[in-house]
Amino acid sequence: MKAQRRYNDADLKDITEIHTKTLFKELKRTRDQKIREELIERHMYIAEILAKKYTNKGIDYDDIYQVACMGLIYAVDRFDVDKGYEFSSFATPTIIGEIKKHFRDKGWTIRVPRRIQELSKKINNAKVILSQELKRSPTVEDIANYLNSTEEEILEAMEGSKVYTPQSLDLTYDSNNDDKDLNLADLIGEEDAYFDKIENSDFLIRAMRKFNDMEKKILQDRYFDRRTQVSIAEELGISQMTVSRVEKRIIEKLQKEMAKTLI
Repeated sequence: MKAQRRYNDADLKDITEIHTKTLFKELKRTRDQKIREELIERHMYIAEILAKKYTNKGIDYDDIYQVACMGLIYAVDRFDVDKGYEFSSFATPTIIGEIKKHFRDKGWTIRVPRRIQELSKKINNAKVILSQELKRSPTVEDIANYLNSTEEEILEAMEGSKVYTPQSLDLTYDSNNDDKDLNLADLIGEEDAYFDKIENSDFLIRAMRKFNDMEKKILQDRYFDRRTQVSIAEELGISQMTVSRVEKRIIEKLQKEMAKTLI
């Protein structure tokens, strides 16, 4: 039987320059841990982007990031390169699934400070009393005066009370004409803009590996720093026409790379 090839230190010296799909094929064939570690490190940005999306939702960012990283590791281990998908397209829902599972296990409970809890109860009682006395719904100013508090404190407590007892995403509603009931999660879902951001970032990282140093600089200066061809030419000591030709070459390379992703 032919022995499996293992990557040695010399092979791995330039591993960062190897195409991602090639690395996944080698990982599938050899199960080499150094290749696995490189793939995980190469795609850590996906975990970071998705973790940041779920900040300020009751769980520390560091905890969310750790869960996202675990999701990334699961994605690397489960990804089948032979199915033809881009890894970022596979990894993103896997990581989001792990993050949502973590929130679900935590009960989606947001810890509200005790002073907010106590003030929230007083506000509810004040609303009942003031509604009877004023013969109308009390304003924030009315409640603040009644409780000898500031309007800012009243608004803070009212907002805090909304998240103190969140509704379950599994809550169902009658869909009237349809036979199937709807979940709250179905009603509040929206297109995730981060999917496109991750895809675009993955595409640029892959494409720029094929650029030389001058092409990378001109791409950065022209499309990220919004510099003119003239200013770039002056800095590099070349003609504006040369910058224009290089920019055209960059666009052609990006178009070819884009065509490959559409096949």
